[in-house]
Amino acid sequence: MLSFCWLIMTTLVFLKVSCSPVNLALEGAWKGWKETHTKDYLEEEEAFRRMVWEKNLWRIEQHNLEAARGKHSFQLAMNHLGDLTDEEFNQMLNGFQPNLAEEYEEGDTYFQGSATEETPKQVDWRTKGYVTPVKNQGRCGSCWAFSATGALEGLLFKKTGKLVSLSEQNLMDCSWKLGNKGCHGGYVSHAFEYVWQNGGIDSEQDYPYQEKDGFNCQYKPETRAGNCTSLVRIPPENETALEQAVATMGPISLGVDARSFQFHFYKSGIFASRWCTHHVNHAMLAVGYGAEQEDNKTTNYWILKNSWTEKWGEQGYMRLVKGDDNHCGVANQACYPIM
Repeated sequence: MLSFCWLIMTTLVFLKVSCSPVNLALEGAWKGWKETHTKDYLEEEEAFRRMVWEKNLWRIEQHNLEAARGKHSFQLAMNHLGDLTDEEFNQMLNGFQPNLAEEYEEGDTYFQGSATEETPKQVDWRTKGYVTPVKNQGRCGSCWAFSATGALEGLLFKKTGKLVSLSEQNLMDCSWKLGNKGCHGGYVSHAFEYVWQNGGIDSEQDYPYQEKDGFNCQYKPETRAGNCTSLVRIPPENETALEQAVATMGPISLGVDARSFQFHFYKSGIFASRWCTHHVNHAMLAVGYGAEQEDNKTTNYWILKNSWTEKWGEQGYMRLVKGDDNHCGVANQACYPIM
């Protein structure tokens, strides 16, 4: 029923937009964007996608004009997702399911932070070999699986000294019984639970990503590439504990609110948006933190790995403001696997 209603709504929007004139001055830019990102549409769809792209481009330009006047601390840019409406973007790509407080089990382990422990001023696990290259979830709400493999890859490197890309498709195909739903969303914690119950996870090479679900589980114990035995949760809304965990344990899985247009087209700078709430819907991977000094002002930030290709953000990463009242809910759903 939901998909039928979505089809009707999209069709009505299409009919309305397709009657609107396009900006002929942008003809060259539109063709260049399509060529760059290998976009090809049916004739009846192209007018709609062109208008969506033009609207997104206009909003990007308006934001950057404001940023040039000092109103924003980050810049936006058109990217490969520029033909999606905000609603499509959130429905297709933001598939993180947050665990509600009442769903936490009594035996859950929580990270024990220290009020007196001093952490390094900056941490970047990419420079230590813990982080695989930025991946691409495509138009599939599998961010939860990419966040989970990122944390597992860091754990594996910490234990063995070997960096191996692990299989998101393995998690998508095989963890349905735990409540995960492939491209339609899932829980990072349930992904970790699957791995320890299953006794392992295959590598990306042995179990490649398909950008869709509905496949039977193809996990092979003989090609197991990684494992975990449990998970540790970061106390919710506690950025101090999250900082200590990132500094001492390695890359940490977490959720953020990625609903806003500004998030979708983030390009560079330290992201801090008034549109961000604490209601998280997108899973990422915290790989470090740092600080930037400008005009005698210091701004702290988290370094977050995304799964929207290197064409998004700072080569696939975001710097999100740190210590600003749990911005975008960054500390609400953080956890990591242990072995």
